[in-house]
Amino acid sequence: MNNLHVKKGDNVMVIAGKDKGKSGSITKVDIDNGRVFVEGLNIATNYVKPRSAQEKGGIVKKEAPIDASNVMIICPECGLPTKAGHRVEDVDGKKVKIRFCKKCNASLEQKATKAAKKATKKATTKKATKKAADTAAVDAEKAE
Repeated sequence: MNNLHVKKGDNVMVIAGKDKGKSGSITKVDIDNGRVFVEGLNIATNYVKPRSAQEKGGIVKKEAPIDASNVMIICPECGLPTKAGHRVEDVDGKKVKIRFCKKCNASLEQKATKAAKKATKKATTKKATKKAADTAAVDAEKAE
């Protein structure tokens, strides 16, 4: 298995197993075995024996891998677990394969959504500063 429908950093919901219905963020992806590590889910208990007099033994709890087929991506727009569709879009003159939500058609790519938010924020701040400059000029004319 060389391709998975999830990536590191995606918010996912577990759809099968002992943690069914719980959600978390993916911390690690094992592409070769088709498994993912989800933050705070599928906790396994490890019993550690001290190997020397200085080491401490005890019970260590750590995350165990979950099969990638047992998780679904949570859409950041609609907030629902969804299947990921794929489409090719033209971004800055380059053709890029983008994952999207099958329910609301929103992009699931974090880099793309962050860039879009930055662009809209920049545009709104430019408009606001231009508007402020225009009102200041009008006020100056009225004062004369």
